[in-house]
Amino acid sequence: MTKTKKTGKQIAPDRFQKLLAAFKLELLFNELGWDHANRSPKDIQAGGETFRLRSIAQKRGVFVFLCSHDKEGRIPARPVQLKIEKEAERIAHEHLLIFADAEQTTLTWLWSSRAPGQPVVTRTHTWHKGTSGESLRQKLEAIVWSLEDEEAITLTDVITGLKKAFDRERISKSFYTRFKSEHEAFSDFIEGLAKATDKTWYASLMLNRLMFVYFIQRKGFLDGNINYLADRLQRVRAETGEGHFHSFYRVFLRRMFHEGLGTPKDQRSAEFNELIGDIPYLNGGLFDPHELEEANPGIDIPDKAFERLFEFFDAYDWHLDDRPLSSGNEI
Repeated sequence: MTKTKKTGKQIAPDRFQKLLAAFKLELLFNELGWDHANRSPKDIQAGGETFRLRSIAQKRGVFVFLCSHDKEGRIPARPVQLKIEKEAERIAHEHLLIFADAEQTTLTWLWSSRAPGQPVVTRTHTWHKGTSGESLRQKLEAIVWSLEDEEAITLTDVITGLKKAFDRERISKSFYTRFKSEHEAFSDFIEGLAKATDKTWYASLMLNRLMFVYFIQRKGFLDGNINYLADRLQRVRAETGEGHFHSFYRVFLRRMFHEGLGTPKDQRSAEFNELIGDIPYLNGGLFDPHELEEANPGIDIPDKAFERLFEFFDAYDWHLDDRPLSSGNEI
């Protein structure tokens, strides 16, 4: 078998975001080098409801199906998604499923890995309108096909591309590889600690705190804003002036940790609530004042350290579970 050579063809980030936000998925896949699908829509039964699967693209017999929303106008719950996935397999053994809500605010991409002798494993990626689609665009780079490679592309190539795009272990490994360099860079930004070992220690503490916050902000637990940290950074900079001494870290972040996440709601002042909004109390100790902070009150970290770190974090998914919450207050 001739190995396909990928030429590095990409779709520009701004173009990708525009098509994604407009829900022009057929055009998006066309620009990714996929072919038009000529299959008629198929109605299937799952979870006591009827859903319509519409093929919007195909490549070497691998189909992309867009699934209709449930009777409430929402993306079906995960158990129903899995039932739909089994029905889709009857139509096309290899496929990618996309779920969309009625208001076109959310897309969930579901792909199943099928290996001989192993159970089927599903991978998902959820995108919300108004948020960056960069992490999704980076994933889909693995399934971009160029005209000059068209004749050499095989079914195996397309399946392998989907595996690269949606395989979580690969993403996890790439994250921790880069995490090491980002940890070192963040440590170098820290001011107010004389010892290199203390800077490394404090960088670890800060990154652990911020990664935890990224998980809970993606659940909407921080003032209902899934981009809470980045938005507050911009807000603080706008209010205090760019480059102002003791800006985001001193004015907002440490207070959010200690007086917010580390303090019961009934013990917070009205002034402080105006600063941080509605965020939960986490009784775990991670956000309590640390011994390094108590011994070194002059610690400071410039805004550009967080800009760099948030850009890194924003390239990845931050959710502990793909299933919808059973109530709305779990962490």
